[in-house]
Amino acid sequence: MPEKTKHDPIIPPKEHIYLDGPKSRTYELRFAWKVFYELVRAIRTLHFVGPCITVFGSARFKDDHEYYLQAVEFGKRIAGMGFTTMTGGGPGIMEAANRGAKDAGGRSVGCNIKLPFEQVENKWVDISMTFEFFFTRKTMLIKYSYAFIIMPGGFGTMDEFFETLTLIQTKTITGFPVVLFGKEYYKELLEAMQDMAARGTISPSDMDLVLLTDDIDEAMEHIRKYIQANYKIKPRRRLWWLFEKQ
Repeated sequence: MPEKTKHDPIIPPKEHIYLDGPKSRTYELRFAWKVFYELVRAIRTLHFVGPCITVFGSARFKDDHEYYLQAVEFGKRIAGMGFTTMTGGGPGIMEAANRGAKDAGGRSVGCNIKLPFEQVENKWVDISMTFEFFFTRKTMLIKYSYAFIIMPGGFGTMDEFFETLTLIQTKTITGFPVVLFGKEYYKELLEAMQDMAARGTISPSDMDLVLLTDDIDEAMEHIRKYIQANYKIKPRRRLWWLFEKQ
């Protein structure tokens, strides 16, 4: 067996060291305030958007792609149910869902993010906010929604999908319906999740949290049945003396 090459440790033992050095308390307070301010501004902006269904998906699909066209149809169906379509506010699948909602006369909301590439706000949103922090943006994408549709996407979509699943699995949020759309695209992912269940890292019942389908009718009926079985329509009473943004 070849001898292992020995290296000096990057961080000396028993020494309190942070790779970039600790930030000052002033810096950390300023950061915390920026996060708080972004959350307050987001809540004020989105407070009256109404019950939403969030559509996640890649920013990279063009308007002639099959997935883009299916996302347009999802936006139309969501509007037809009386819900607001919420997306990440960018191009691709997000644009398509917002576009479908607008075409059908529904409400369309986008939660954008500052990025050096890809993420440009689409023109099909009625209400939009651009976020600096991913975690505050994800909070808003989940906070106002009663169902989640996961279209084909990349790392960002997977992050949003598993974050939502984790919150439902741990009962941090209500067990809202999650639709994974695209059987061929998500075939290997579903097999990986089934392997997790077989190995005991998730419960077999956790697989019931997700509906995998290629059928828009099946997806929307799944969402409709859950919402009708668990919620009642109740108009929101607005109190004029609270000076709420409408």
